[in-house]
Amino acid sequence: MKNKLPDWLDPIPLAAKSRGASERDVLAALGSEAPGLAGLAALLSPAADRHIERIARRALDITRRHFGRTISLYIPLYLSNYCSSGCAYCGYAADRKYPRRRLDPEMMASEMEALRRMGFEEILLLTGERTPQADYNYVRQAVAMAAEKFQMVTVETFPMSVAEYKGLAGAGCAGITIYQETYDPAVYAKVHRWGPKRDFMHRLETPARALEAGMRFAGLGALLGLADPVTEAIALFRHVERLRREYWQAGFSISFPRIRPQAGGFAPSNPVEDLFMAKMIFALRICLPEVHLVLSTRESPKFRDGVAGIGITKMSIASRTTVGGYRRRQQAETGQFDVADTRSLEAFQGALRGKGLQAVFKNWDISFSPARKPGALPGPPPGPRPVRPARRSGRSPSGAPRARDGSRSRR
Repeated sequence: MKNKLPDWLDPIPLAAKSRGASERDVLAALGSEAPGLAGLAALLSPAADRHIERIARRALDITRRHFGRTISLYIPLYLSNYCSSGCAYCGYAADRKYPRRRLDPEMMASEMEALRRMGFEEILLLTGERTPQADYNYVRQAVAMAAEKFQMVTVETFPMSVAEYKGLAGAGCAGITIYQETYDPAVYAKVHRWGPKRDFMHRLETPARALEAGMRFAGLGALLGLADPVTEAIALFRHVERLRREYWQAGFSISFPRIRPQAGGFAPSNPVEDLFMAKMIFALRICLPEVHLVLSTRESPKFRDGVAGIGITKMSIASRTTVGGYRRRQQAETGQFDVADTRSLEAFQGALRGKGLQAVFKNWDISFSPARKPGALPGPPPGPRPVRPARRSGRSPSGAPRARDGSRSRR
């Protein structure tokens, strides 16, 4: 089967263990300094619901220990809404009937300047899947422009080759965000109706290709609502840990995007309620103490304020999901999805201060490295303590043989 899940990533046995976990298993996970997979399964279990306050306190303690009372801020900038794929859940899918456009260099400069005036130092550049209108050269041009203005530039675009990621790193890109969307191969095949994104394994191996190319950061996530959230959480943990062992000098983050209303009207078959969402965030914080956990403006102000600093350490605010939209400060056109937290930057900072938290615009990990300068490949971050490196093998993190450039062999 083309989209067969590799054995090392299979979450099914642990998901079954989670459903049968006892209260004793939950308490053991809370008392452990290294809960691991078994602890994560217990903390995601129905038995954990009775201990949600204690789980939250444990997550808070760990967050304060590793990140202090800070929330790192970033801002997304959509460069283009052209797309070549047919993702059933996405407002940018190729069959959605609304005007397509992209930012030209002059527009990019104008939008970036508007974001700089707001005070942002970290920008995330987004596109749909690869098209002639928004291809590698287009993204590289945008990265180079952004690197002249922002202290940290990352991308959330289509999967690329090792050579292409090296080119982006040379232009000033520090990292990528790439959601697997779902780790359930059957669901993945169903919701990705056509286009390059149908290739499950190619997408799964994208973070490894980016890190092989010299990127310093990789952000992962699953689109919550597509499949069973317990199996998604366990697969995310396994994926991140696999990458951390192989690329031990890199930094990692996990995002928690829930399906939001969008053009096409896709409804989630496995809706994730607030209680489980919070439990998933707290559990992953307890089991991955040094990994940034990210929450976007997909979520409501009430929920975001509730988990800020209790697991979540990085957030966006004042976001637009349209192409551009910052220069005119309006969102009249159709976006990729509806934004739930529409507060201004100032209002959000006030809410954080009310919780005793400080908004941080500058990424200090990257500040002491020449990586930000266009033309310089990123080096290892001086940030969180790395895990012990594993011996490099002749296989990619998926288990497939490596090609000479580090990508997956097609043999």
